[in-house]
Amino acid sequence: MDKAEARARALAARDAVHDPARAQAAQARLRAVLHEHRGRPLAGYLPMRSEVDARPVMAEMAGHGPVGVPVTPKLGLPLTFRLWTPDTPLVEGKYGTQWPADGPDVEPHVLIVPLVAFDRAGNRLGYGGGFYDRTLAALRALRPTLAIGYAFAAQELPDLPLEPTDQPLDAIVTEVETLRFR
Repeated sequence: MDKAEARARALAARDAVHDPARAQAAQARLRAVLHEHRGRPLAGYLPMRSEVDARPVMAEMAGHGPVGVPVTPKLGLPLTFRLWTPDTPLVEGKYGTQWPADGPDVEPHVLIVPLVAFDRAGNRLGYGGGFYDRTLAALRALRPTLAIGYAFAAQELPDLPLEPTDQPLDAIVTEVETLRFR
């Protein structure tokens, strides 16, 4: 299976299962995983389309330490993260994203990573820009950095097409289970 086919299958599966009850179950699992990391700089994301929503958990974590959301740079560069709270004014970004209009950068030690598809070995397939792979490689070169994939269980695919630059996840949280790899 090539990347385009894998993305199409996983996105269709995600669209089919996206609903508030599933999202709340995933949020409960994510909250449990992040509990031990309270106060550490965290990066989350603002959901697009049918991505599972991490904002309720991010809002709770913002009460304990800095939470950033990605600012998408030019293709070929890693992401930066800008400080976010539930009340932060947002601007439209690139590729259908949003981010805080202004504010300080956050250098995360823990990242909630959106994904299109995942497998049981801790691999992820993103949207194709390589932003998270470059970002995780850069952060991990500085310090241990925890990457938690966040998705619906239906986004699991058995044979992801992988490349040598793909960064593995440390855990994957869905509405059904939490998988840990490191």
